Amino acid sequence: MKRAFYSRFGTPQDVLAVDEIERPQPGPGQVLVRMVLSPVHNHDLMTIAGHYGFKPHLPAGAGTEAVGVVEGLGEGVSHLQVGQRVAGGAQDTWAEFYLADGRRVVPVPDSVDDNTACQLVSMPLSAKMLLDTLGLEAGQWMVLNAANGAVGKLVAQYGAALGIKVLGLVRRAEAVEEMSALGFDNVVATEGADWQDKVRVITGGGPILRGVESLGGDGATQLLSILADGAELISFGAMTGRPLKIPAGDLLFRGITVKGFWGANPPVKPERIGALLGELIADAAAGRLKMDIAASYPITEVAKAVAASDEPGRNGKIAIRG
Repeated sequence: MKRAFYSRFGTPQDVLAVDEIERPQPGPGQVLVRMVLSPVHNHDLMTIAGHYGFKPHLPAGAGTEAVGVVEGLGEGVSHLQVGQRVAGGAQDTWAEFYLADGRRVVPVPDSVDDNTACQLVSMPLSAKMLLDTLGLEAGQWMVLNAANGAVGKLVAQYGAALGIKVLGLVRRAEAVEEMSALGFDNVVATEGADWQDKVRVITGGGPILRGVESLGGDGATQLLSILADGAELISFGAMTGRPLKIPAGDLLFRGITVKGFWGANPPVKPERIGALLGELIADAAAGRLKMDIAASYPITEVAKAVAASDEPGRNGKIAIRG
């Protein structure tokens, strides 16, 4: 079978290659899945570059999430069937076949398209788990930057469903209009000098108690300028690759707390994660959750796929197809 792999860390389009290996066999608790579609996530690219929260042993396969069809069951797996379409997190999913923990994949109804199914875990589940840990009550304000990204839109959608007031920050005024067309109204562009005044108008001067930071660099400073004293700043990503800029005075004199959130090791109990994933499946089946794929590439063109993932202005993820 074909798989994408890398033997050294580096720029993904430079270090990724494709080889032929034997099809793996499922062990106890595992399922063998024929890959249908697997997205290219930012954390996949960071892992290949050697910049993520863990470094796999080399050579390593690539990809961490997919939708596929069950081809074989390991000992002890009784809740799934051969021929069943499943989605979820796994390792080495940029391959014609991959092994997954039977507890980490879920059956997908026929009403959920492959584009949505292959992305159910990393972004939507992270958004739900994040909201689950913020400790906010209905009517309270939170803010996040990179609000026009996939996670930002999901947090706004699911936060509103919980009654949480979500303020989104974007860089460009055009992005405010784009978000408004999608139904997201509490969005402010930070390119203008008076953007903090616009925030106060939207919130009515109410305290913003949580800030979710996904940019790095000056993104943290911007959020701190509008957070209430005693608020929490949660580092959720680092799109710019730059260290957080946090003035010491905000910590010393304003009582700001800074902490991180990593979806691969969240402060959420496994049974709660299972319940949240069930909610996502139900949302997707009912048409309330739909996620796009901008383009897909065969495994043999994995270098083109990761290069395309770096191009700005995409309407959806890039994916690898089986």
